[in-house]
Amino acid sequence: MDAATGNLRWQYETGGDVDSSPSVVDGVVYVGSSDGYLYAVDAATGDLRWRYRTGGLVRSTPAVVDGVVYFSSLGGALFGFESGYVYAVDAATGGLRWRYQVEYDVDSSPAVAGSIVYVGSYGYVYAVDAATGNLRWRSKAGGSSDTVVEVVDGVVYIGSGYLYAVDASTGDLRWQSRAGDSVSSSLKVVDGVVYFGSWYGYVYAVDAASGDPIRRYEAGSAVYSSPAVVDGVVYFGSNDGYLYAVDARGR
Repeated sequence: MDAATGNLRWQYETGGDVDSSPSVVDGVVYVGSSDGYLYAVDAATGDLRWRYRTGGLVRSTPAVVDGVVYFSSLGGALFGFESGYVYAVDAATGGLRWRYQVEYDVDSSPAVAGSIVYVGSYGYVYAVDAATGNLRWRSKAGGSSDTVVEVVDGVVYIGSGYLYAVDASTGDLRWQSRAGDSVSSSLKVVDGVVYFGSWYGYVYAVDAASGDPIRRYEAGSAVYSSPAVVDGVVYFGSNDGYLYAVDARGR
């Protein structure tokens, strides 16, 4: 869509639902589909550059770093697919660099920091070498299938029912917080504060160093959208149909 007018420029049809958020890098749109493919589409024309077939549903948002696309697939017999994997494919050609099989299903988006790919899977977080696909470490964190991760300043923040922080190099637990009732959105870390949405209609702000609760913002229903924090304002959507903007300082 044209950002100024809202007019349609092009559209590209995949073979299934698109639950993945697209990543746009160097004129290419990378996006996953429930048909089991990751697509690379020209951002200017909508023409297909390539597609890569996985063994599961692709719901994660791809991370594109140094010419490599990292993403995950949701497996499981329920969907008629094999177990979940983390993939690394060449951004220019779609050729497979490596894939790593996780123990359970995975539909979270990978986070790439330094030379490591971090991804959550049913209560675990995996740290995988970005170049080789070899496992660096695995850490237990809760038991939610919707485990999400964010990596900031050498710390992996994990949303998996509750909020956890582990050392990015070793996977050792730094703290765990029951400040919120749940974690149902992606995490956003800004100015030493972790923000996340919950199933029960709140966005929580938690101290990134200690896990201590700072404040919470109430919505009318569940908050699945990822909070955005800009110029001291927290923006988030809710299942009540409203978009909220609240003061990050709670005033």
